[in-house]
Amino acid sequence: MAKIYTIISGKGGTGKTTTAVNLGVALNKFKEDVVIVDANLTTPNLGLHFGAPIVPVSFNHVLQGKAEVGEAIYEHHSGTKIIPSSLSLKDLKKIKLERIKDISKQLKKLTNHIIFDSAAGLGDEAKEAIKAADEVIIVTNPNILSVTDALKTIKLAEEMNKKVKGVIITRLKGDKTEMSLENIREMLEVPILGIVPEDKAIPESLVKKDAVMHTKPKSKSAKAYRDIAAKLLGRKKIPKSLLNRILDSLGLR
Repeated sequence: MAKIYTIISGKGGTGKTTTAVNLGVALNKFKEDVVIVDANLTTPNLGLHFGAPIVPVSFNHVLQGKAEVGEAIYEHHSGTKIIPSSLSLKDLKKIKLERIKDISKQLKKLTNHIIFDSAAGLGDEAKEAIKAADEVIIVTNPNILSVTDALKTIKLAEEMNKKVKGVIITRLKGDKTEMSLENIREMLEVPILGIVPEDKAIPESLVKKDAVMHTKPKSKSAKAYRDIAAKLLGRKKIPKSLLNRILDSLGLR
């Protein structure tokens, strides 16, 4: 059965879109059919991450009733599918946010996994993306301000009767200025799905307009996103080819 994950954070700059992108690609690496939707309509970035900043039909057009959702789906060369939102301010007019929930039901008929990259904060865009979710995933940085905003987001999702799958901690540096994982867990009272370290491979992937899962698949951040995807699917690791298994057994990889 298809499942919708809404990726959200209480504030901007936590790595929410990076997480939506790489989690979607990681799921695709497990041979899962995935559609990532840019539900951050006012400040959309999903298309930029995949080198598709401008598309003929965007999520905005679907929300305006000018196009069907299937017309706004674009397939990346890797097989991951995306629905970008428009960068144009004029395309924010006459958008019906309440249509997001109905569109999500349509998407469930077209794919196995839908990831909504929500707007940051707790405004109307974020709330509609939460309404559409089967499960909500919170992204936070390991500092008191970000974690406090994450707690507010969790409380909002719970008030909306949405299951909070857990939290992904990003940009972990491992220094004394950060909250401990135990303190974060105690404060948020939800499972920690994964920890993504601060990694220069991520900004490098943005320059290359692709997911770090593709540009630096052996990086620490890529491994972290693979592990999170595996956890969501209840799997241990990505199946290896016969050649890679042989190389591993010989200690050549």
